[in-house]
Amino acid sequence: MKRYRTTKRIDCLGLGITPLDMLFEVEKYPKAGSKIDGVGLTVQGGGPVPNVMIGLKRLGYRSALITAMADDMVGHLGVKELKAEGVDVRHIVYKRGTSDTDVGIIERGSGRRTMVLNRVIHVSPRDVVVSRYPIPRVIHLDGRDLDACAKLARWGHRAGAVICFDVGSVRNDVSPIFGLIDHLVVADSYALSFMGARTARKAIEKLQNYCPGTVVVTEGLKGSVGCESGQFVRVPAFKVHSVDGTGAGDAFHTGYIYGLLNGFDLAERLEFGAAIAALKCTQMGARTGLPTLSQAQHFLQNRPRRYA
Repeated sequence: MKRYRTTKRIDCLGLGITPLDMLFEVEKYPKAGSKIDGVGLTVQGGGPVPNVMIGLKRLGYRSALITAMADDMVGHLGVKELKAEGVDVRHIVYKRGTSDTDVGIIERGSGRRTMVLNRVIHVSPRDVVVSRYPIPRVIHLDGRDLDACAKLARWGHRAGAVICFDVGSVRNDVSPIFGLIDHLVVADSYALSFMGARTARKAIEKLQNYCPGTVVVTEGLKGSVGCESGQFVRVPAFKVHSVDGTGAGDAFHTGYIYGLLNGFDLAERLEFGAAIAALKCTQMGARTGLPTLSQAQHFLQNRPRRYA
């Protein structure tokens, strides 16, 4: 096996988009063509992978991010926030153009939302220079720049890393990378649509034809169901006063990867993921509610109620 020289090891290395999220809260979801007043605004960095990198840092683990940003105001804000959270940003790729921006409209009370992403710049395989990276225990990917993700996943396997993958919705076809994934954790909105299945379990059975590893489908308030080594496990979601579901899936991934790093079995990973997701939903924005380890432990020790 080829040896990889590095001056540092790290718990999780992520590759994914890093938009600036502008989240408008409204009393009632607007009809097409209407004009309404907002009742709240949250502006912070977003993106499935960087949210997880921040979440893991708050739980006490070392994380680093590969992403594309431009030398503009949005990019500067994004880097500043990541640095403030302690995420290693030395592997960010700077490109010409504009940094990613995401605008969301969220209905107060119901949490219904619509997100609009503007994306111009990308990470190419050429940008993934593996000789510069610390050796990670886990690599986490979102599949937006699929060829770059595949290159990093192949290197990760050679370096002994576990590869995790997040898919939240059907956009570009990411299935060609599934054969490289050890832990495929996807939203039901993706799994049911892509697999043409009516239940999460049926979707998992079909996804296993693509992915040789563990497959998990998250179902919002229904909780999550996963299959590992032929055994299915279902864990219900926790009941909290939900303010905003933005980034709930990312928070779930945070807890799930924490479980991987600590040797949890599948049921324990799903439960800890559910706890991190529940706590996130109590505050606006994808990052605001991400808890520290003591906060997560306190939440679980109080035996929170679950959905049936």
